[in-house]
Parts: sequence; C-alpha cells; structure tokens
Amino acid sequence: MSEKLKVGILGGTGMVGQRFIALLDNHPWFEVTTIAASERSAGRTYAEAVGNRWKMVTPMPEAVKNLIVMNVNEVEKVASEVDFVFSAVDMTKEEIKQIEDAYAKTETPVVSNNSAHRWTPDVPMIIPEINPEHSAVIDAQKKRLNTKKGFVAVKPNCSIQSYAPALYAWREFEPFEVIATTYQAISGAGKTFEEWPEMVGNIIPYIGGEEEKSEQEPLRILGSVENGVIVKATEPAISCQCIRVPVLNGHTAAIFIKFKKKPTKEQLIEKLVQFKGVPQELELPSAPKQFIQYLSDDNRPQIQLDVEYENGMGISIGRLREDRIYDFKFVGLSHNTVRGAAGGAVLCAELLKAQGYIDKK
Repeated sequence: MSEKLKVGILGGTGMVGQRFIALLDNHPWFEVTTIAASERSAGRTYAEAVGNRWKMVTPMPEAVKNLIVMNVNEVEKVASEVDFVFSAVDMTKEEIKQIEDAYAKTETPVVSNNSAHRWTPDVPMIIPEINPEHSAVIDAQKKRLNTKKGFVAVKPNCSIQSYAPALYAWREFEPFEVIATTYQAISGAGKTFEEWPEMVGNIIPYIGGEEEKSEQEPLRILGSVENGVIVKATEPAISCQCIRVPVLNGHTAAIFIKFKKKPTKEQLIEKLVQFKGVPQELELPSAPKQFIQYLSDDNRPQIQLDVEYENGMGISIGRLREDRIYDFKFVGLSHNTVRGAAGGAVLCAELLKAQGYIDKK
C-alpha cells in the first residue's frame, strides 16, 4: 500500500490539469489516482480523453494513461477515491465556487488554481514563501462549511508572481506606490500558437480581469489574518496594465516603485538573494532552493534563458536601477504555468500537508 496521498485532478484534461499531471509524476508525497473532467470526457481513458491535445513538452506519464476519467460533477463518487484534490475546472466562477465547496463538504481538501474563491474572506490565497500563516483562516472556514478536514485553499493570479515576491522581500523599506506593466504569455489563456495563430507577431493590449487582479491580489497576500478572515493590506498602491505578447510561457513585468525608507541598490539586491521562506526552511519537494535570483546583465531576465529557473519555480529579477521619478525600477520574470499555476498549487499543497491541514482520510 502506497504511503503517498491519493490525489484527484479536477479538470485534468485542460492545459493546467495537464501541467498538474506532469508535475506530479513521481512526486515523493502525492500520487495521481483519479482524474475528473466534463461529462463528455468521462468513461474514457485519460489518453483517449486528451487525444492529440497533450500540450506539455514532456510525454504523458504512463501512470495516468489508462486511468478512467470520472465525471467531475459526481462529487461524492470522485471524493471517495482521494485524500485531496487539485482544482483546474473550466466553469463559470459561480459554478467553480459551488463545486469546490461541494468537494470540501465531503471532507476533501481542495487546492485550487481557479480565481473564484480568491476573495472569499476565510479562504487563504497563498504564495508559500510569503504568507504561509494565512492558512490559519482554514479553521474559521471549516466552521462555516461544518467540516472537520474539508476546506478550499487557492493560489493567486499568475501575473503577480514576477513582482509580488520582490515587494515582500523589500517590506522593511515600506514600498508604498507601484506602477506595473505585465507582458503575459499565451499559455496564460490556455493556448498554444497552433491554436492561436493570430498571436504570432502580435500584441493585444487587454486581458480581461487581469489588471484588477494584478492590482488587488498582492494586497491580500500582504495582508493579515484577523478574526478568522484575511484583511488586505492598504499599501502599496498598485496601478497595472496587462498586455498579451507572442510568448508561449513566461510572464514578464516592468515595475516602478517608491519607498518610504530609502534603500540603496545594494541593499535591495541583498534582500532579494538572501530571501528564504518556509518552503526553503522545510525543504518542501517542489520548493526552489533559491527562490529569487538577481541577474546583473542588462539584457536579463529573458524568457529563453531564464523562464525555467529552478524548474520554473523560481523568480528572476534584473535591471534594478534608480529612476528619475520613482525611487527604483526593475524587470521581473516568472513561469506562468509552473510557479504561476499548477506548480504554485502543488507547493501550496506541500505546505498545507507540512502544516497538518492535508493528510490521509
């Protein structure tokens, strides 16, 4: 009998679901035993349900090819097969809230890649290196759901991963105003160039909902737990533009920042490269050994050279320099479907297991 926790992937046939499956192949703690998707995929083997739509660079793991896909809406049936689930379902926000709560009420923890519950007051939205203590609200959520083990936890939007860690690493200098422009890869829309040929050589200056998420979600992550809810921080004030660019993987951000306490460039770099969080201290399986790297070359970070840093789980910062209007400016890069999506959720689940929130049923 395997000592690994039995994991279900909700929405396992989509791009993020596929990324979960690829990342969890041979994971030391977790084993994918159940895949659930829409009714049209249910009843077929995973290999049959995905067909020629496998979008990962690595081959489909042998261990999942012959798993029979279950109907994600048969909540009790799916939940009975697993210890916890990752959620990557493609539904409306209201439908996602309902189905994630339904799984939680079967005493099945849900770690979600979706945005539906990111502003539910007692649902933690976690970047494990930054706000691991926010898991404390799970106890209040369990009371609301009337559960003993079931709950929902979420990871934040992929667009903020390339700059929110720097804001946190520099918190002692009190950043209070940020201007951000993000240049976001097409995989963030679940697309490849074959599926979206009009993006080749193109830029689209609008991504629905991204600017609001990019401005507000860092404040929730930087906030605090008070009386069983997350209270968002009031600073820094963030103004953001989000642009879709012809890149497959990797979100880049250009950031301008003001501090109340004026640091030197050397102090800022030191804080980045020395920063460690709970995942590094606990040596969680998916944790990057070096969370943030600073690149001193003027032409870095680059997608081609740096997006896979620390297996896509690390953050790359470069071009840090003083600005004539703001105090400093810099460029950040993160892998949007690894750190920004499935990988960030896997690390979140590892943290929650280490904290005792996820265990065998």
